[in-house]
Amino acid sequence: MKLFHISHTDLDGYGCQLITKEYFKEGFFYNANYGLEVKLSIKKVLEQVLEYKEDEILILISDLNLTFQEAKDLDNEIDKLIKIGYKIKLQLLDHHISGKKAAETFPWYYLDDKRCATKIVYDYIFEEYDGFEHNTSSWLKPLVDTINAVDIWLENEIKNFEFGKVLMSMITKVREINNILFADLNRDFRCHLLKQAAKYLDVVDGHIKLDNDVHFIKKDFLKLSEKDDTLDNLSATYLVKTLVDVKDDLTVTYKGHKGLLTYCLGSISIPANAFLRANPEYDFFIDINKKGNASFRADGKVDVSLMASKLANGGGHVNASGGKFDDFREVIDFSEVKTYIQNKLDKI
Repeated sequence: MKLFHISHTDLDGYGCQLITKEYFKEGFFYNANYGLEVKLSIKKVLEQVLEYKEDEILILISDLNLTFQEAKDLDNEIDKLIKIGYKIKLQLLDHHISGKKAAETFPWYYLDDKRCATKIVYDYIFEEYDGFEHNTSSWLKPLVDTINAVDIWLENEIKNFEFGKVLMSMITKVREINNILFADLNRDFRCHLLKQAAKYLDVVDGHIKLDNDVHFIKKDFLKLSEKDDTLDNLSATYLVKTLVDVKDDLTVTYKGHKGLLTYCLGSISIPANAFLRANPEYDFFIDINKKGNASFRADGKVDVSLMASKLANGGGHVNASGGKFDDFREVIDFSEVKTYIQNKLDKI
């Protein structure tokens, strides 16, 4: 079975995906906030499933309530695919009461406002599939209960509620791996943190000890060697290594010069300079965000102030400049960003 799982961008949303990752092991995962991100994620999934006509497909949406029109449109698209031979099961599992109208209309839209989405997904795995073996459920179910306590605000469940608060803070404060450019790795990082956090559930004052140790759990994940360093330095080194691993996919060109393009990386001064030093065949670095704001960095081989001026009505210094692309439109697919920027570079 091919799993396509779209979930929210908070603790509850990632909790849902931790569960499906533990059960299905493999799949295509997306995280989306409300509005445009949901529509773009659904569009991406519908494009991807076209490659798997011979497979059984489960499209799961969790911790996201669709508007009635979004649900109607999705229902129509899935119906079209089924009629031409695709074997698709569509299932939405949510707890937001604002989805009530859609839940009353579409059989695949399940709503229960008495449980968080993580708990609904966990129970769904037992109701529809084989469930988990004891060695997994022994740590996963207590973790699910803590997420449930904080997500639907069960303050009377003091132990679970306090532990859940630490989990919420831990997941919210993940900044070390970019969640747009490296969405899969960012998700794996968050799931790793949740699995490590589960080890504290049976410890006295476990929520306090976990709160103290989150810094070190992050560092252990980001270390590329036995050498210790600050979290910021470990993050920067990890980022540069990750960029190097995919640099061919991120490469753009300008008048015979090679550059690296990133999307929504933010605060690029340190990683951009580190990348350019480690990869002398690259002469410039561009990062653009969802609103079209762009940062340009170089190492003396390209005047990025001129580049920024011609491309995005910007400017600055020879090796550090900025600008804004007024005609840029938010997307979730990096290939679209790359095509957009390369087209601009080709014209100057």
